[in-house]
Amino acid sequence: MKKIGFLLLLILCSPILKAQQTENVFVITLDGLRWQELFGGADSLLVNDPDYVDKPEELTKRFWRQDPLERREILMPFFWNELAKNGQLYGNRQYGNKVNCSNTKWFSYPGYHEILCGFADDEHVNSNNKINNPNQTVLEYLNNQKAYSGKVAAFGSWDVFPFIINKERSGIPVNAGFDTAKGKNLTEREKLLNELQSEIRGPWSGVRLDPFTHHYALEYIKKNKPKVVLIAYGETDDFAHDGEYDQYLYAAYQTDQYIKALWDYVQSDKQYKDKTTFVITTDHGRGSYPKEQWKHHGHEQKGSDQIWFAVIGPDTPALGEVKEESQYYQKQIAKTVAAFLGENYTNEKFETGTVVRDMISNQASK
Repeated sequence: MKKIGFLLLLILCSPILKAQQTENVFVITLDGLRWQELFGGADSLLVNDPDYVDKPEELTKRFWRQDPLERREILMPFFWNELAKNGQLYGNRQYGNKVNCSNTKWFSYPGYHEILCGFADDEHVNSNNKINNPNQTVLEYLNNQKAYSGKVAAFGSWDVFPFIINKERSGIPVNAGFDTAKGKNLTEREKLLNELQSEIRGPWSGVRLDPFTHHYALEYIKKNKPKVVLIAYGETDDFAHDGEYDQYLYAAYQTDQYIKALWDYVQSDKQYKDKTTFVITTDHGRGSYPKEQWKHHGHEQKGSDQIWFAVIGPDTPALGEVKEESQYYQKQIAKTVAAFLGENYTNEKFETGTVVRDMISNQASK
């Protein structure tokens, strides 16, 4: 009898059988943000270069410190004051902790495809053209499950996201590019966003400014309480392409603050509080040397496949900055997102990346 009691105690205490607390997952992306800035703050080669910065003295005063740990904290305070204490960050290659794209293209559509599908498809996904994704994403997979049907939504600054998610086939609501909020019961805030977006176009034809993406998403979340959300910010990449390092840094800082606002909201809401996991990453890296290569990415720019990811939520052990030598891949994100919800995401045509088990407390020992 004593042996039976001891075995029951072991089973009840087993981390493998511990119930997960995550009921909602937000996938958040910062387009083309390098691991170098995330883990080291402003780049010494660029921060005071007048070819890339309008007001070098102003920018260095705002973002430059001799200590890279201080630099990264003033650039992305939520990451280093909240995520680093209560979540996990991967991809600091100075410690041999590597995260890479497995696709060979190293630009946006293939990157977002790999994030959301869990595999690379270089044959069919090899451009940024507005072509409907032939493959099912983890968002579509979850939307087809009874528990999440009609509770999945996506928001992006880039107008290609309806095609990446295949809005037509998946039926997932996607607000991207210059889409407005639609429906009969628009809030006053949504009406104002619609009006402002028609008046403030921004500098790019296919990418809107991130404040619209953020506030459309936050208002939708407050009103509709989706369980699975993609929010894809774009300014970091587009300012980089324009060669504006100052605006790239300001965009990184502002996006960090947007993520903080989202986290503060979910932690204040009954449905989301202590039940929501954020998975945060980027679609590709950027070039580094010579320094003008920072403006570009793709297979011709060395380092463009070097990325990072981060996670915070009730099921994630607080490991902070992961410094062990390891190799991770972008394709692991989709299956990991599903695993947080207790779902085993697979694809009939391609083998998906494996779950990042250390991200989920009851998966680590499996």
